[in-house]
Amino acid sequence: MTDQPDSPMTGLSLDTAIQLRWTLRDIKGKRTKLSPVSPDDLRTLLEMGLVEMRDEVPELTDEGHRALD
Repeated sequence: MTDQPDSPMTGLSLDTAIQLRWTLRDIKGKRTKLSPVSPDDLRTLLEMGLVEMRDEVPELTDEGHRALD
């Protein structure tokens, strides 16, 4: 057994998890002007604690960075 915590994406469908990971990558890479985040994806990531809003711009939380590792 491993001591790693469950991924925040556990329980999501594969398609949803993939889409949210790509959205996290876009936010991390500051590509949201070229590739705007869907309101539904942003709401989901905010509720999961992976993203927070700073000056109306989405930013990854520490947990969001860990989700991409």
